[in-house]
Amino acid sequence: MAASPLYRLLADAVLVLHLGVVVFVVGALVLIVLGNRRGWGWVNGLGFRSAHLVAIGVVVVQSWLGATCPLTTLESWLRAQSGAAGYGGGFIEHWVSRLLFWDAPPWVFGLAYSAFGLLVALAWWRFPPHRQTGLEPGRWPPAPPPAR
Repeated sequence: MAASPLYRLLADAVLVLHLGVVVFVVGALVLIVLGNRRGWGWVNGLGFRSAHLVAIGVVVVQSWLGATCPLTTLESWLRAQSGAAGYGGGFIEHWVSRLLFWDAPPWVFGLAYSAFGLLVALAWWRFPPHRQTGLEPGRWPPAPPPAR
């Protein structure tokens, strides 16, 4: 019986989602630093900053524990269900996989993820998040209250 093409499509979707997570984790830090330099108040929104901190935190903890990313595990399972043996199939598989997966010892990734996590923590300290209510758009820190 031929494997369902649905599994391959789902595997590609998981791979693209994985790339999206990576872009969010890396890109958000760039936006936080750049946004604070340019006065973009939204980059310090508590929801955005918390999601970013949780995302890199999960990556760092996984690397410390030697755990495989659940997205990688799910994608591999879906590819196996589709009858594919590893990578080398379609366009999405080929290029996104080349961007995401590198050959290096696990300690290299653990060190890189930890260093990046440290940069995120430093950004959290240097540019603290805030709640959106009561702030002028694009202004951080908020303007002081008027003198009486």
